[in-house]
Amino acid sequence: MDLHRKPKGTSGKVHDVTPEGAGWGYVGFGLYRLAAGEQAAEVTGDREVILVMVEGKAQVQAAGQDWGILGDRMDVFEKTPPHCLYVPNGTDWTATATTACTIAVCSAPGKGGHQAARLGPDGITLTQRGTGSNTRFINNIAMEGLDVADSLLVTEVYTPQGNWSSYPSHRHDEDDFPRMTYLEETYYHRLNPATGFAFQRVYTEDGSLDQTMAVKNHDLTLVPKGHHPCAAPYGYDLYYLNVMAGPRRNWRFQNDPDHDWIYRRDNPSA
Repeated sequence: MDLHRKPKGTSGKVHDVTPEGAGWGYVGFGLYRLAAGEQAAEVTGDREVILVMVEGKAQVQAAGQDWGILGDRMDVFEKTPPHCLYVPNGTDWTATATTACTIAVCSAPGKGGHQAARLGPDGITLTQRGTGSNTRFINNIAMEGLDVADSLLVTEVYTPQGNWSSYPSHRHDEDDFPRMTYLEETYYHRLNPATGFAFQRVYTEDGSLDQTMAVKNHDLTLVPKGHHPCAAPYGYDLYYLNVMAGPRRNWRFQNDPDHDWIYRRDNPSA
C-alpha cells in the first residue's frame, strides 16, 4: 500500500482520500486550496464531516444554515485555535473563499446523532504534551472527551524543530476496547519554513509493514495499522492534522514494547 500521498497540484482539491481508495473502511480526507472568490461544495451522503479552516477565511453554508465567515488565522503556524464546523450526514456544504484559504474535509461514517455545529475557536486551547525533545503542542478539535461527532476524532499537533511526536511509538489497530481501539488515521503535514521536510515511520512489530517517509509541505500520510512516530529536523517546525475513525469513537492505544520504557520513565504514576 502506498502510504505517502503527494498533493495533486497547488489549487483546488489537492487531496481526495476515500475509504475505497485507501483500502480501509472509515476515514476520508479531502483538502481544498482556494483563492479568494473560489468555491468548494460537497454533499455528505452517508458520511459526517468536520470542516477545518487550516488557514484563511471562507463564507460557509451547511445543513441549510448560513454560518457566516469562518476562519481567523492566516498562517497555520500562528498556532491559534482553528475555526471548524461539524456537518452531519444527509446534508451538504458550500464554502466560498473570502481570502486565500486551506480547508480540510475530515469524514467518517455518520449515524445522524449530531446536528451541525461550530467547533472552536472557543473551547480549543493549545496544550503541551510530553517533555524534553518529545514536547509537542495540541489543539484538540473533536477528541472523545467532546460529544460532537458520531465517528470522527480530529486534532492538530505542532512539533517544534528537533522534536518527536506520536512518540513513544504506539498503535491502535485492534478492536479490543478498553485495551485498544481500531482507528484508521491520516496525517496532513505542514512545514515551517515551507521548504522543509520531516520523517514519519509506519511499522508493525512483526515487520510485515515498515515504511519510512520523508514528508514535505502539504503531504498526506496514511496509517492503516501499526506504530507511526514523526520527527521534525532542526530548523523546521512540523504541523499535522490528524483524522481518526473506527468501529467506536474511543482512542485507546498500546505503546511499542521496545520503547514503552520511555513512556514509563516520563510518566511514573501511569
